[in-house]
Amino acid sequence: MTILVDMDDTIEQLLQAWVEGVNREYRCNVKYEDVAEWDVSAAFPGLTREQVYAIPMRQGFWKTVKPFPGAADALRRLVDAGHELLIVTATQFESVPEKINGFLFEHFPFLRPDQVIITSKKQRIRGDILIDDGVHNLEGGDYIKILMTAPHNQNYNAEANGMIRVHCWTEIEEVIASVAASS
Repeated sequence: MTILVDMDDTIEQLLQAWVEGVNREYRCNVKYEDVAEWDVSAAFPGLTREQVYAIPMRQGFWKTVKPFPGAADALRRLVDAGHELLIVTATQFESVPEKINGFLFEHFPFLRPDQVIITSKKQRIRGDILIDDGVHNLEGGDYIKILMTAPHNQNYNAEANGMIRVHCWTEIEEVIASVAASS
């Protein structure tokens, strides 16, 4: 199968590092769980959107981001099982060198540059499965939709919208094994 995998808050913990960075920079006390909307700045009412969104663009930010627990091992097992794995990320152009070269290839050294697609229109990418935390990336796509739980999608009814909600990479591997067995 061709498995499409989002980066942010799917294989790495962007939101956690982002909230910590904003808290540190502006002396706020927002918790990861407080980010209830896709727009992270909504969790920081005393700051402008520009202030909040500048944090992940700063030099060195991606050194503070940690891989999602179990992601590297799970992705390696999927590759070893013969699946085609593509990282599909909607990222700001300015952060590409540090995010892709500094983070992705450092923590997932078995991935190659030709396995990375940068796009904000994930529905245009062909694959059998997309794993993502952004419901807008899953809606309308022609693939099996796996929604990684995050604070901003907690209240979204994944099942009613044709998605499979998961909480960790063990669950993702179970879903993929089930799909592979039935095809």
